[in-house]
Amino acid sequence: MAIFAQGKIEVFCGPVELGAPDNLEQVIVEFIRGAEKTLDIAVQELDNEPIAQALLDAALKGIDIRMFMEQDYLRAERPPKVAPKANQTQREAELAAQWDEPRRPATLRTNRDILAALLRCGVDVKTDLNPEIFHQKFIVRDYRCGKSLGNPALLTGSTNFTETDTHKNLNHTIIFHDYRVARAYAGEFAELMGGTFGALRLREEDLPKTINIKGVPVRVLFAPDDHPELEIIKQMLKARSRLDFAVFTFAVSSGIDDALLMLRLAGIDIQGVLDAGQGAQDWACTPWLQAAGIEVFVSDKNKLPGLRKLHHKLMVIDDDIVIAGSMNYTGPANDYNDENIFVLGNPYDLPKGEGGPVDHAECKAIAMFFRNEIERIVAKSSLFVPG
Repeated sequence: MAIFAQGKIEVFCGPVELGAPDNLEQVIVEFIRGAEKTLDIAVQELDNEPIAQALLDAALKGIDIRMFMEQDYLRAERPPKVAPKANQTQREAELAAQWDEPRRPATLRTNRDILAALLRCGVDVKTDLNPEIFHQKFIVRDYRCGKSLGNPALLTGSTNFTETDTHKNLNHTIIFHDYRVARAYAGEFAELMGGTFGALRLREEDLPKTINIKGVPVRVLFAPDDHPELEIIKQMLKARSRLDFAVFTFAVSSGIDDALLMLRLAGIDIQGVLDAGQGAQDWACTPWLQAAGIEVFVSDKNKLPGLRKLHHKLMVIDDDIVIAGSMNYTGPANDYNDENIFVLGNPYDLPKGEGGPVDHAECKAIAMFFRNEIERIVAKSSLFVPG
């Protein structure tokens, strides 16, 4: 864990099994245990049993919990026609398939078992209505209906609440101890509660604003409402010497790759690392970036044993700016999916009321924390070689 902004911002990179500094499962569990009144959770998937247990225990203590998840990880295909086993009638075999799903690695049984336990303990669980992907990963703690209920805080990042994301995939999580950040995410959760998924034109007063947290400017944006790809490109154009990124999925359908090419032509040093599986896809921007002279690496399971996926969505610009969150660099993520990003830092001296005054030393410290993790991953990766 690294702490910034006088304890108001905590950042984590994991998992420890892959040489990163933090146990992301424990981070999420402890955050849940810190709730005093409420937890509002929006997450793509939950199959991590210690995290689920923390939620069940919180419900038992009387914490009011509301939750949205991606329905695709909860529903099953229609049971195939089953053949009876020895001493079993056809009807008994059918009932067993309907009511007693075996727990196998290839099934989502654990997800559905957790859902049943949450419902049994009074947790208000709903699934998304977005025909695309519900890709959020955040928890609003002790802030609801425009009111702070204790010590409000917000947890978000790239980490799904799963065994693989907390133990086998490279991810980041960040905690904001600030009611204004909690309020921004609570507004997004209120949209979900109102049945709005995907795009919704916001009121002017709901448009993203820059929040100053002890000298660190913070901007929070949601896809598709706020078109975060434009914000990412806007921040990229502030680059003066270097840019580093680590991204799970990076497609030519985004405009971010074009912005990188322009920065490279302007003499900016750029290096990035992608997940090997995603980076090898026909639609990936990997060869496009490499041909422009950008150093592109791909994750290497031989150099980093135990790795399943590089799941970050991270960008560090100079020593000033970090962009992170749930959003991969693709057109659909910007245009259709439910996503969030946050921007930390700024190279400029912003006026008070517009994100300033800026503590540039603190912004640099945050940038260096994430850059060090990107460089650690690059050292355990391989240069992309076109096929």
